[in-house]
Amino acid sequence: MTAYDNQNIFSKILRGEMPSINVYEDDMTFAFMDIMPKVDGHVLVLPKAASRNILDIKLDDLHAVIATAQKIAIAQMRAFSADGITIHQLSESAGGQVVFYTHIHVLPRHDRIALRTPTKMATSTALELHAEKIRSALKPVTLS
Repeated sequence: MTAYDNQNIFSKILRGEMPSINVYEDDMTFAFMDIMPKVDGHVLVLPKAASRNILDIKLDDLHAVIATAQKIAIAQMRAFSADGITIHQLSESAGGQVVFYTHIHVLPRHDRIALRTPTKMATSTALELHAEKIRSALKPVTLS
């Protein structure tokens, strides 16, 4: 496995060096809109502690990422009247990972609607609209 590189795009987003449309943040995690969404409402959830992927993330950070992914998924179900949720975690090139910072894709899904091939960036207006829908749906989400 290649060493972690702190110049990856997600590290830059977390440091505030690159823009993002934020959805949720707590002490250990950060969630924002994917700029090349496979579906409307596609969110990325990251740990704030740096790691390359699931192969080197600390267990406490992984637990926090999964808990945040669950919060986002519940909010997406409400916000988009989704029929289900798809969660992707890709590790290393052979696993499909492109950005080498641990992250989970959380995608609201609807019956009989296929995922888009991410070939172009979504508009910031569309992403902000989707983010606001999720943020609004997050407010009543409480987990035990």
